[in-house]
Amino acid sequence: MTKMQKSRPFRARRTVLAVPGSSERFIAKSRDLEVDCLFLDLEDAVAPAAKVAARDMIVTALQEGSWRAPTVTVRVNAWDTPWTTGDVMSVVGRAGKQIDALVLPKVTSADQVVALDLVLSQVEASAGLEIGRIGFELQIEEALGLQAVNQIAAASSRTETLVFGPGDFMASMGMRGLSVGSQIAGYDADAFHYALSRILIAARANGLQALDGPYVSIRDLPGFKTSAAKAAALGYDGKWVVHPSQIEAGNQIFTPEPAQIERAERIVKAYLAAADEHDGGAVGAIVVDDEMVDEAGYKVARALLAKSGRGGQA
Repeated sequence: MTKMQKSRPFRARRTVLAVPGSSERFIAKSRDLEVDCLFLDLEDAVAPAAKVAARDMIVTALQEGSWRAPTVTVRVNAWDTPWTTGDVMSVVGRAGKQIDALVLPKVTSADQVVALDLVLSQVEASAGLEIGRIGFELQIEEALGLQAVNQIAAASSRTETLVFGPGDFMASMGMRGLSVGSQIAGYDADAFHYALSRILIAARANGLQALDGPYVSIRDLPGFKTSAAKAAALGYDGKWVVHPSQIEAGNQIFTPEPAQIERAERIVKAYLAAADEHDGGAVGAIVVDDEMVDEAGYKVARALLAKSGRGGQA
């Protein structure tokens, strides 16, 4: 397992927009959308014959313009394809300064995460980039990946979030449904609850964020809201969106209540003030609003502020 001392930044990911890397029109449209994060896609949204050209299109887009979204990532192809290493070398090698994280799909083992870490480190070094700055978002999409999710979550200190991929998971499990992210007809319970819970536990045990995957019925906004609300209630930090019509609802659903934000701000301010009194050393526990707050409580508060779009700062 690759070890790095650099801690990962706090990033809001209430809504994460999927943008086909082979479409100039969709890339241009994505620049002004009010999402927390987006990924330029080289995987499912790009046909095999267009993947190499899409690399160039993504590099040009990264070099020539900026996005309203504060976090910009790139989804490379999975390790069971011939394109993964080439994706990293081409896109990161030429436009790595503009990339916050790589999204690795269809992760089924910790070894795949370690392999990406090693390749990325070499590309960063060759390109003169800061080694370790670019993070990972890891997609859990198949039964094998879910089975190994604990090891996957702990495989690299680059990892910032785990992402549930409902489409490939449905296929992997043999579920009787064709609408990705929708519940299964004939099954009264939540068909995704076990997978979502297991991914969330692995994420939280390793200090990571957890994201729900897409709801592809773009004209069914009530269905999207129901799906997003379930994930938010469970503890998820955000959800992928595949259409601008889903963005406003997603941001609202995954934004903490004002009272929670205000309390988190008080905790962070008090904890930082205590740290200053100790010259940046260990603080131990403090009392905020008649409740004890230790380092774990401080981290929870910062994570909530990041989720609210305030970057984890008071």
